[in-house]
Amino acid sequence: MKIAIALVSLALAAGSAFAAAENAADAPKKAPTAAQKAQQDKMKACNAKATGKKGDERKAFMKECLSGGTADATAADPACENKAAEKKLAGAAKNSFVKKCTADATAAK
Repeated sequence: MKIAIALVSLALAAGSAFAAAENAADAPKKAPTAAQKAQQDKMKACNAKATGKKGDERKAFMKECLSGGTADATAADPACENKAAEKKLAGAAKNSFVKKCTADATAAK
């Protein structure tokens, strides 16, 4: 008789533990913190600006943009962009050239 009661109580305990675990899985996820939300927004903005870039060029752009650098340097100085086009630069070489050109133009002002 004691064994039967022990088995029934064990079954009830296991059932309630399973139900608690199941309810925890159904609980809504926590809302992102302000820092997480800001990072998500930054990622979306950088991703939108990176359209058309591929491979190493995109990787370099995203790294610069997410780090808070001036990844949009080409918009700041179109003359540097034109010089890079004249030299037929592309990818990382173009990004490096435009970045240095923009820095030199800013320093000269």
